[in-house]
Amino acid sequence: MPLPPPPSSPPPPYPHSREPLSLNWPFLRSPLGVLRILQLVAGAVCWITLAAHKYEGATYFAVFAAVFVWLLTLAIFGLSLLGRWALVPGLGSRWLITNIVHDLLLGVILFSAAAGIMVHKAQDVSYCNVSAYKFPCSYSAYLSAAIFAGIAAVFYLLSGFYCLVRRSRGHHDII
Repeated sequence: MPLPPPPSSPPPPYPHSREPLSLNWPFLRSPLGVLRILQLVAGAVCWITLAAHKYEGATYFAVFAAVFVWLLTLAIFGLSLLGRWALVPGLGSRWLITNIVHDLLLGVILFSAAAGIMVHKAQDVSYCNVSAYKFPCSYSAYLSAAIFAGIAAVFYLLSGFYCLVRRSRGHHDII
């Protein structure tokens, strides 16, 4: 069986992956860069607090949601900081929309759900918040995880709105 003829057009050019890595300082100084750092800090405090204490039931979902969104945020932050979002197939050309979907659908919804779960768990063990109670209690861990999950959800909401405003003004990039 004969081989097909070679393609008539050259393959599409690859993104500039051979350029030296350097930090994208304009992104880091932008409101979105600052919000990404705040999201990473609040999300890390939330899931580290949850993972360091005993958890069961719906808390497993809260840990999953916090870690999942935190890891995606870390990847998006790294790609944005290095200016390498063009290397992501299918999403790199629509990086602003990718950020909007990540922030508003994943970040806000999953961190709000995690905060709600942790508020419910904190209310369930609120009886141990009295000074006379001498046994181990996860009330303060649940409460602090709920607070930081709520703070993270607000940061995701703010960055989602920031990206929406940029998109509505005709921008197609994050900076």
